[in-house]
Amino acid sequence: MRLKAPTSPLWTEAVLRDFDAFLRDHANCERKASGSAMNMVSHYPDRTELVTAMIDLAREELEHFHGVYQHMASRGLALGPDLKDPYVRRLSQEYRKGSDAYFLDRLLAAGILEARGCERFGLVAEALPPGSLRDFYRDITRSEARHQGLFVRLALLYFDRPAVEARLDELLDAESRIVADLPPRAALH
Repeated sequence: MRLKAPTSPLWTEAVLRDFDAFLRDHANCERKASGSAMNMVSHYPDRTELVTAMIDLAREELEHFHGVYQHMASRGLALGPDLKDPYVRRLSQEYRKGSDAYFLDRLLAAGILEARGCERFGLVAEALPPGSLRDFYRDITRSEARHQGLFVRLALLYFDRPAVEARLDELLDAESRIVADLPPRAALH
């Protein structure tokens, strides 16, 4: 999956200016990602491939949450409140009505979220000095790359390729507009 708009260098600057805030937001994102995977399990229990993949994903996202929390604790930081993410909120407004359309949009939007996370975690890793935090973000970047592919593969299990590709292109267009509209901040999205 190729994002249609790269992240501005201003975003990386915002993150580095307030890395503590970024860590809090990252922890919340990982916790929510684990919960979202389990939410898919409860909403689509009859889709066995999806259930297996989402259980594995939920566990991995929870491990990421634990890793971020350990880095936070080493800096004397506590978890922050659960704030609504304007990027995620706006992307979810693109979901269509109807069970199949909604399901496809959820899968593809999840893949887009992972793709943007992959790109941005890579930017963070490259901006950090050598050390355990940089290594952590390099590992997270590799995980996010696998996750974006997972959601597209799942979409292709349940929908035909032309429908997946057309809708993915539409959602990527919407995502690029969302990214362009939002100001850079010390948060993943």
